[in-house]
Amino acid sequence: PHHLSPDTLYFFGDNNFTEWGSLFQQYVPPPFRIPGTSPAYSFGIAGSGSGVPFHWHGPGYSEVIFGRKRWFLYPPDKTPHFHPNETTLAWLHRTYPTLPRAERPLECTLHPGEVLYFPDRWWHATLNLDTSVFISTFLG
Repeated sequence: PHHLSPDTLYFFGDNNFTEWGSLFQQYVPPPFRIPGTSPAYSFGIAGSGSGVPFHWHGPGYSEVIFGRKRWFLYPPDKTPHFHPNETTLAWLHRTYPTLPRAERPLECTLHPGEVLYFPDRWWHATLNLDTSVFISTFLG
């Protein structure tokens, strides 16, 4: 997809883990489930300052293994102000400071071992504060 940062390496799983099997055997996913869904994994390694601009998809959760990742979230009925080709870092410097308090996103910073659940169709953007390693689980 066009919205992925060029300085981030992603592995989107189709649950065929032959190449990455040893990695995923070491990984103990958080015990969160949605009945009737099966998990699909996305593994990422990203540089400081990289991230994914605002987008949405189905529900899931993301766990940081190494480094720190800042998250910005809006509910489905509140479309954020952003330019689709603008990086999260540029949005944070240009747009974020101009937002009235009531229009600011929910936000948090994940540290190693912490997990964030993102509900279905919630807008979210991420910013890697350090070199980061993370695994996202998409519940489809």
